[in-house]
Formats: sequence, C-alpha cells, structure tokens
Amino acid sequence: DISSGELAFYRAALATVFIGLFLLVTKSRIPFSKIKKQIPLLIISGTAMAFNWILLFEAYNYTTVSAATLSYYFAPVLVTLLCPVLFKEKMKAKQWICFAMSTVGIVLITGIGTFDSGSNHFKGILFGLGAACLYATVILLNKFIKGVDGIHRTFMQFVAASVSLLPYVL
Repeated sequence: DISSGELAFYRAALATVFIGLFLLVTKSRIPFSKIKKQIPLLIISGTAMAFNWILLFEAYNYTTVSAATLSYYFAPVLVTLLCPVLFKEKMKAKQWICFAMSTVGIVLITGIGTFDSGSNHFKGILFGLGAACLYATVILLNKFIKGVDGIHRTFMQFVAASVSLLPYVL
C-alpha cells in the first residue's frame, strides 16, 4: 500500500541498482566525455519517464486497468502526430485516417463522453492520457539522443528518474 510516487521511485531505484551492477560486472564504463552533449536530454527524458509512471499508476487508481492502459498506449498515436512537426516527416492519408480512428476508438472504448468530468473514471483516463504524453516525450527525446549505447542510455535515464523522484517522494 504505497503511493504512485513511491512505486515509481522504487521502480527507478531498483532498475538503477541492477543495471549499475550489470555495468560493474561487465566493466562497461559510460563514456561521459563522448556523451556530455547528450546528458541534458538523458536527464529530461529520465525525468519524463519518472512522472509518466506516476501518472500511469494514478490512472490505475482511478479507473479500470484496461481503460488506463488503453489511454496510456495512445502515446504512439501522439508520436505519429508529432513526427511531421519535429522531424519533417510527411504524414500520408492512411496515417491521418489511422490517427482519426485511434482517437475515435479511445473515446468510444473508454467512454469518455459518457462520464462527467468529476467522475473517477474520467480522472483516470486523464491521468492515463497525461502519462501517454510523457511517454511520447520520452520516445521523441530518444530520437534526438545520438551516440549513446542502449544500456548506458537506460542507466542514465533511470538515474535521472531516481534523482528527480527522490524529492517528490520525500
């Protein structure tokens, strides 16, 4: 019986410890001199990941697991919508149709239109969509991070998540 913030913190802290141990055992050093320009993005993405978890776990507290998870997995739809803006990618008619169908689908399946804005279900959906926005942020920031091995990126993001969550939890 712990808060969403504590759960997110423990998740990040345990991941930091275990990946850190893996890096020690494999003697894999993080090349800070090579990745120093990427560190701000790693910190921002790790922090976004941390608060994404808090919102997701709050969504689970307010609505059904299925509705919260469905709201959360709206993130790839958001990424698809933002890629043309951020990366000058062209969206084809098929992608626009899929975006529209996904948006209508989430409204129909979660029943957003049938609940008043004060209901717990509606709050849960909003928490899930907030988590989706932060998850999309992590995905998009990862596209900007260059030259950092996956394991080092993950470790740095979990360190950032742990550090950013510690004051929140305290």
